[in-house]
Amino acid sequence: MSKPIIALDFPNKEKVEMFLDLFQEETLFVKVGMELYYQEGPSIVEMIKSKGHAIFLDLKLHDIPNTVEYAMRGLAKLGVNMVNVHAAGGTEMIKAAIKGLREGTPVGLEIPKLIAVTQLTSTTESTMHLEQLIPVTLIESVVNYAQVAYEAGADGVVCSALEVEAINQKLPQSFLKVTPGIRLVSNDLNDQKRVTTPSIAHKLGSTHIVVGRPITQAVNPREAYDLILKEWNQ
Repeated sequence: MSKPIIALDFPNKEKVEMFLDLFQEETLFVKVGMELYYQEGPSIVEMIKSKGHAIFLDLKLHDIPNTVEYAMRGLAKLGVNMVNVHAAGGTEMIKAAIKGLREGTPVGLEIPKLIAVTQLTSTTESTMHLEQLIPVTLIESVVNYAQVAYEAGADGVVCSALEVEAINQKLPQSFLKVTPGIRLVSNDLNDQKRVTTPSIAHKLGSTHIVVGRPITQAVNPREAYDLILKEWNQ
């Protein structure tokens, strides 16, 4: 059974521990993003790993290739399962990230999967045109970034589930499609724009879904997780 990735969008370690205590009998796949990592540092990864959970470290690196390579060398030592960069950083940056991960991963540990962010799920096509000055459609931009990432050697991309079919038409289905912006029908959209449900994401071909507030801010997070898990695996 494939597990949803839970976005641990909490401000500190204490709130993370309170949340994880709800799942003492189960191993999870969780996402540690900028908010949490920048407050707590590597110790938050160590704590979560000590509880047996898999980790997607979502820091979205985007810098010159040399800087990204050496940053990834450091992150590889943490023993996380997945990390990411912005595809907009280009081929050489993505290749440098892969090099850093390969050379930085300790012997005996698996090299983290590298995925590349295409267009954030908070981005609309009009915003992309007006602020990024990208003249093509949003889907064309996402597919282009996916092709860049694939050819550079990345394991997959971050995209909306609504773009997965278009990517699968160009690239192997084994190429990872990690899709945030997942909501149940009853949930608010919050700041996400390109969203879908777990069931639709599964049908569209997402390989992973990332779910935050519909679980972490639910009245009963454990019940919400079980509902999303069931719908995702239908």
